[in-house]
Amino acid sequence: MLKILDWYILKRYLFTFLMMLLLFIPIGITVNLAEKIGKILEKEVPFPAVAKYYLDFTIYFANLLFPLFLFLSVIWFTSKLANNTEITAILSSGVSFSRFLKPYMIGSTIVAGFALLLGLYLAPMASKGFNQFKYQYLKGNRKAFETQDIYRQINDNDFIYVSRFDPNAKRGFKFTLEHFDGNKLEYKISADNITYIDRDTTYRLINYTKRIFNENSEIIETTRRFDTLFTFDLEDLTPVEYIAETFQYGELNRFIEKEKKRGSSNIGRYEVVKYKKWSLPVSVYILTIIAVAVSSIKRRGGMGVNLAFGITIAMVYVFFDKVFGVMAEQSDFPPLVAVWFPNVIFGIIAIYLLYNAKR
Repeated sequence: MLKILDWYILKRYLFTFLMMLLLFIPIGITVNLAEKIGKILEKEVPFPAVAKYYLDFTIYFANLLFPLFLFLSVIWFTSKLANNTEITAILSSGVSFSRFLKPYMIGSTIVAGFALLLGLYLAPMASKGFNQFKYQYLKGNRKAFETQDIYRQINDNDFIYVSRFDPNAKRGFKFTLEHFDGNKLEYKISADNITYIDRDTTYRLINYTKRIFNENSEIIETTRRFDTLFTFDLEDLTPVEYIAETFQYGELNRFIEKEKKRGSSNIGRYEVVKYKKWSLPVSVYILTIIAVAVSSIKRRGGMGVNLAFGITIAMVYVFFDKVFGVMAEQSDFPPLVAVWFPNVIFGIIAIYLLYNAKR
């Protein structure tokens, strides 16, 4: 009997979650298409590109709203079980609440595994295609670059500074490059502006000055225009804001280490993306327990009360997630704490609700 019960709840768990995804994703696509159709027609975007965009859109937003879909689907079908007095009959037959929860945990493990696969591998590819389409066709190729006061460490010895950067022209203003040997400054290059020349992959410096520091002397070289080679690309040194979302996990780790060496100011944003890949699967268990504890009791208001309560909890969870994520991105607040704090708080709530549900 228990095996039959496990399969019954597990199938309802997975089926309802799948139906929730299949219900809301077409709605999301329809709303997005209604908003973007004018620009798509104006730009005469090829149909294959539009189809690819909405495939990426589906994966991107499924990953983004994963906890909400799961939470609402568990509340929905568990409330139906409670309203049909099926849960009362199950518990009255001698099945403990912990045992009743077992198929939910099995379902959570399946969904958490899918969430991990989605976050580590599928969502980054979808995010790349989604954002590329958006900036190429919908925003006139105006990408969200860091453009002011750019300071980077290129390698172990070289540091560059640009006061302002124009990504479309690949041009930086008030450029400085400093080369060190250990703690000793060997030479310093400065220019009013630096421009990357695509044709021959060189850099053009205007009002170029190079100061070479020897033991007891200083050599100064100046020229109006100077073309040279550097081992960096200005566009690579100012990655777009969404760049971390486009990397799979191994690539993301290498990218973060490289940006730390360069002195990037966006490390918090990148690490938030990294830690969320692991926190999302854990939230699947927490939200499942909360949903079961809330909706397993038959209430006077029926399913509507459970759904209203569930939606409120889900909105608070999303609010916490967004607020702490922004704090980590724009301040010195630790990204690890910011990402895991909502799970810790709602984990405590889940334990409390589960304890009362067992009683």
